[in-house]
Amino acid sequence: MGGLILLGFTTSCSEKNSENTEPEEFKVFTPLLTDTTAYEDYVCDIMSVNNVEIRTRVKGYIESVNTDEGKFVKKGQLLFKISSQEYKEELLKSRAVLKSAQADMKQAEIDLSNVLQLADKQIVSKTEVEMAKAKVDAAKAKVEEAQSLEYSAKLRLSLCDITAPFDGFVDRFPNKIGSLVDEGTLVTTLSDNNEVFAYFNVSERDYLDFMKNLKLGAKTSEVELVLANGELYEHRGLIETIDGQFDNETGTIAFRARFKNPDRLLKHGASGKIRLERKIKNALIIPQKSTFEIQDKIYVYVINDKNVLEARNIRIALRLPNIYIVESGISKKDKILLEGIQLVREGVVIKPMITDINKVLEEFRSINQ
Repeated sequence: MGGLILLGFTTSCSEKNSENTEPEEFKVFTPLLTDTTAYEDYVCDIMSVNNVEIRTRVKGYIESVNTDEGKFVKKGQLLFKISSQEYKEELLKSRAVLKSAQADMKQAEIDLSNVLQLADKQIVSKTEVEMAKAKVDAAKAKVEEAQSLEYSAKLRLSLCDITAPFDGFVDRFPNKIGSLVDEGTLVTTLSDNNEVFAYFNVSERDYLDFMKNLKLGAKTSEVELVLANGELYEHRGLIETIDGQFDNETGTIAFRARFKNPDRLLKHGASGKIRLERKIKNALIIPQKSTFEIQDKIYVYVINDKNVLEARNIRIALRLPNIYIVESGISKKDKILLEGIQLVREGVVIKPMITDINKVLEEFRSINQ
């Protein structure tokens, strides 16, 4: 089907050219060779610098919820309270055991003192002295064990109060007052959104260009963030780290940028686009409207010395709004057909009307604004 359409088109042009004895006038231009700055957008995931899951460390019922979902909380602020009666009783029991052990140790020390006095008078044997000392050591061990149990009981009781480890915003509460929670149950998530990370992936080629620009002294470590609504975030970010290896499946490597978020506008889990600056030396620029495609290949019409059109395959280095940066296929001296591509064919003679490429590009800028 595509071949038949092309043949019909060529025949029509041929008939039109045979009817016109004078070459038709068309606008042509020479490519612009200049240093330029381009911007590439990469989809990113936004994560809080500090984001933690808050989980219970003891089993019990939720007695109280001391804040609301989505609220800002301060470090140390009470968030949840777990039923603590059982742990209070454990603490009382451990303290009683400790007192009993301390009393036994004191009695053992008194017995040892008496045995030592009798040993000095040679009333008791050395074996009895050793036995008295062993009882003191055993009593001390029981005291240490009781102290450990008391410490554990205190710790479990303190864990009934769940507090914020840092300033931030709490997320939803999957468990409400009265819910029975086990050790390790998730009760909420806390995010410190004062600063955020933006993670994004770039291709190997873009990675190499980025590193090259850094060596040239460009400030390409600074990036911009385009929000989900298309607006530009007011604070610029800074690329801090790059992964140590490429993903074999995608052929990309991950970058991480950090952004300040003083107004807490950005939230953990949000999305956006990182806009990365790219410096290009000696960029060869042409308007997109001067190109056409055949079987996924891009062509332009080049006008030779006899004003005859020649289709030339070109390779694109970068696509920007309304313009292409050409990698190969044409030079800055070539004359390119600007308009009327659909009205001509290869081999047709035209009357070229030279157009300043800068004026054409200026028109594109005014349209984009």
